[in-house]
Amino acid sequence: METCSMMKAYAPYFDPEFDSLLERIHGPPVTFDNDSVEDYTIVKIDCVKKQDQLLEVVQVLTEVNLTITKGYISSDAGWFMDVFHVKDENGKKVSDQRVISYIQQAIGSNRVAKSKITTQTSKVYDTTFHGEQTAIEMTATDRPGLFSEISAALADLHCNIVEAHAWSHNARLACVAYISDQLSDSRIDDHRLATIEHHLNSILHASNASENTSHDVKSRGLIGIGGSEGTMTTVERRLHQLLLSVHDFDVPPKQPLYPPGEKEAEKASVLIENCAEKGYSIVTVQCKDRRRLMFDTVCTLADMQYVISHASVDSRGGCAFQEYFVRKMDGGALRTESEKHHAMKCLEAAVERRVCEGIRLELCANNRVGLLSDITRVLREKGLVVLRADVATKMDKCVDITFYMRDIVGNNVDTELVKSMTRGMGIIDLEVKNEKVVKPNTTPAVKPRFSIGDIFKSQMERLSHSLVAYM
Repeated sequence: METCSMMKAYAPYFDPEFDSLLERIHGPPVTFDNDSVEDYTIVKIDCVKKQDQLLEVVQVLTEVNLTITKGYISSDAGWFMDVFHVKDENGKKVSDQRVISYIQQAIGSNRVAKSKITTQTSKVYDTTFHGEQTAIEMTATDRPGLFSEISAALADLHCNIVEAHAWSHNARLACVAYISDQLSDSRIDDHRLATIEHHLNSILHASNASENTSHDVKSRGLIGIGGSEGTMTTVERRLHQLLLSVHDFDVPPKQPLYPPGEKEAEKASVLIENCAEKGYSIVTVQCKDRRRLMFDTVCTLADMQYVISHASVDSRGGCAFQEYFVRKMDGGALRTESEKHHAMKCLEAAVERRVCEGIRLELCANNRVGLLSDITRVLREKGLVVLRADVATKMDKCVDITFYMRDIVGNNVDTELVKSMTRGMGIIDLEVKNEKVVKPNTTPAVKPRFSIGDIFKSQMERLSHSLVAYM
C-alpha cells in the first residue's frame, strides 16, 4: 500500500494544456497592429515552419479579400516569420473582429475549427450552399462560344449548374463547374456522370481538331477540390493548375481572342538569377499592381514545386515588385537556362490569367435550369466572347453571374446593347462596367527600402535573443 501511494504521489503529471504552452508563452502566432501605420493594418505571423506555410497564409488573407501592399517573409532555422501591410476590401484598415478571428483561427491553430465568414465581395463565392453537388473540371483549346456550348450541353443533360468558374488565357480554357440533378437537386450518380463526361468531351474535342492541346473532363466528387475545403481560393488555385497543365504559357494560336498589343500592358517582367553562395534562385516579378496578385504568384511557384524560403513584396504608384528566394524540392537552385526560361513563362502567365479587358457584366436572376445557357447563347449570337465567368447560386436560389467579355473581332462593346439584351431575360439586377486597360506607370517599380539582407539580420537577432532567454 505504501509503495502504491508513493507511485501515485510521484507519478509524472502532464498538463492537458501543455500542447499550447508555446502559444501561451509567446502569445498568439498571428497579431494585428492598427496603430503603427496610418493607412494599413500590420499582420504579423510568427510560428513553427511547415510545408507551404506561406501559401497557406496568403490564401487565408486572400479569402477575406485583404489587399497585401507590403510583405517581408523569412523561414530559416525551422521558424516562419511574416510581416504584411494589408487593407480590407474597402481600402481601410482591418477592423472587423470576425475577419481578425477567422485569420487567427485559420493560421494560428489547426486544433480550432475554422469559422465560416462571408465578406462583402465574396458573397457570390460562398460555398456553403453546395451540399451534395458534383464538381467537374474541363480543359480545352478555347474558341468563341465554347462556354455557351458547355452551358447548353449541361442544360440538355438535365443538370443544374449551381456554381461555375471559367478562365480563358492564350486561347486555352479551364472551367470548374458544380452541378446537381435537375429534378432532385442532389448529387448525380456515376452512370449519368459518365454520360455527361462523354458528351462534354465530344464538345471540347471539337476545339482541338487542328491543335495539339489536350482536352479533358474529370469529375471531382463533392466540393473538395485538391483535397481541401472548396473555398474560392481553392477553386482559383485549381484553375491556375488546369491552365498550367495545358501549357497556356506557350505562344497563343494565330488568332488570339483579344487585339494584339493590348495585353502587353499587363505583361509581367520576370527575372531569375542565382545566388551561388546561398544556393537560392532569386525570382523577381514586376508588373502592374492588382488585388490577389501575390496569391497568383505564390501558388504558381508552389505548383511548380519550388520552396519559398524568403520573400519581399511591395507596391507603390500602381506597380508591384516581388522578390522570392526559392529552391527546388531537392534543395537546389534552378541550374539551367531552360529551367529559368520555363519558370519565367509560367509566372508571366500566372500574372496575366486573371486580367481581362473590356466589358464586365454583373447580373442577378432567379435560378432555373438552362438560365446560363440562355444568357450565353444570346451573348454568343451578338458576337460577344466570354473570357472569364463566375457563377454562383445563393441560399435564396438567386444566381449571381459575372462575365468579362470582348467583341469577337476586338471592337469595343456597346454597354447599352448589353443592357437591352439582358433586360429581356427577366434579370433582377444588372450592372455593366467598361473596364479599360490602364497603362502602368512607365517608371519602374522601386525596390523596397529594406533589403532581404537587412530583414535576415534583424530576424536572426530576434531569434538569437529568444534563444538566449530560454537558456
